[in-house]
Amino acid sequence: MSSTVVPRARSGLTVIPQSLAPALQSVLRIVAGLLLLEHGTGKLIGFPHGLPFIDKMPTGMLYFTGTIELVGGALIVLGLFTRPVAFVLSGFTAFAYFMANFPMSFFPAINMGEPAVLFCFVFLYLAAAGPGPWAIDKD
Repeated sequence: MSSTVVPRARSGLTVIPQSLAPALQSVLRIVAGLLLLEHGTGKLIGFPHGLPFIDKMPTGMLYFTGTIELVGGALIVLGLFTRPVAFVLSGFTAFAYFMANFPMSFFPAINMGEPAVLFCFVFLYLAAAGPGPWAIDKD
């Protein structure tokens, strides 16, 4: 049995050139970091005002999760220690989903858990792929 390598056919319908992938990886990292940072500032300094369920969180958990989101989000935005921070944040957001959303329903569309699930997998991707070219720590 011989193994032959079949070349992949290239599609002529490229919407975004593959050469932009590294820059878009950095954009994904920065946007995800800013969104997580927003959760931290909402919990710790009340901006933006009106985060859902914030009034039901115990004070200790509010400060702990707010600090993780603030510091982790800032490090992700800067691209500093991206891989280990993203790995920790992936687990943090997975845990947050199972603590806050999963008890309401199995389905994320019903339990409002889509952001936590997306955060979890975006951070897991960044832990594996790295920060991209626009980072303090470049791979």
